[in-house]
Amino acid sequence: MKATAALTIMLAGAPALAAGWEPTKPVEIVVAAGAGGASDQMARMMQAAIQKNNLMKAPMVVSLKGGASGAEALMYMKSSEGDANKVLIAYSLIYMLPLSAKIPFDWHELTPVSVVALDQFVLWDNASGPDTVKGFVDAAKAASSPFKMGGTGSKREDHVLTMFIEQKTGAKFSYLPYKSGGEAATQLVGNHTESNVNNPSENLEVWRAGQVRPLCVFDKERISYKTKVTETQSWNDIPTCKEAGLDVQYLMLRAMFLPGKVTPEQQAFYVDLFQKVTQTPEYKDYMEKQALKPIFLTGKDMLQFLEEDDALNKQLMTEAGFVAK
Repeated sequence: MKATAALTIMLAGAPALAAGWEPTKPVEIVVAAGAGGASDQMARMMQAAIQKNNLMKAPMVVSLKGGASGAEALMYMKSSEGDANKVLIAYSLIYMLPLSAKIPFDWHELTPVSVVALDQFVLWDNASGPDTVKGFVDAAKAASSPFKMGGTGSKREDHVLTMFIEQKTGAKFSYLPYKSGGEAATQLVGNHTESNVNNPSENLEVWRAGQVRPLCVFDKERISYKTKVTETQSWNDIPTCKEAGLDVQYLMLRAMFLPGKVTPEQQAFYVDLFQKVTQTPEYKDYMEKQALKPIFLTGKDMLQFLEEDDALNKQLMTEAGFVAK
């Protein structure tokens, strides 16, 4: 993924912190998803890290706005111009939903603060299924009906990955959208689906329980964490899909945005705030437990990342046939 070539802390171009502004009333961290999902979990980690480490005087509250597949949150932020007491925790939805649903939203209308993590995706099957990518693909090709692939939402990251697995392998899949990664995990455990492409955190507990198996990670490099998750495997033991013969890569951003038309001083306050969050024990512990890729980008580096990531997602959505006419 071109946009992720430099996964280091880059602060060049970030606005200088102005001590003259800070919130004086509760700050709303807006989540474009439902309760219990990865965005909600990350928002609550940030809320706890800010509170425990006294990083901000005003309280932070989590506001779930997952209606209309997340469009509720995007339009809420768009309509909140100048309100620096709202901050969106964004993911690739900001690119994909306007393309698939034709909603009148463009991330350029918001004020970028920082990219704070990257999500990796994993190809999973049931523990009773094939134990290699090759075995899984061969079984899918030999099946009398398309393998069922569970995922979160329609015409989103999981669905796009499923389409590209089809294109790369020639195997056929029937994509089944669920309300959450947790539900997709439950369906796989119950053998109602043959596979899913959940984020690491969404299948963590059922992998630890020996109910599902990770086959490969959709990244150019392995997940870095080497602490054992099961009795025999760490995240780092999972091969990349390319290593396993399936050359498909995808990373999803986790980024913070303010509404449009806030002041440079307000933007600077949040750049500083979320940089401090990434240095807390809560953030570092969360990154490892959820197997997320740490990153901090802001200023010109963040804008370059967003432009390249936007172009990549548009290309993937177009090739998958998910762009609304």
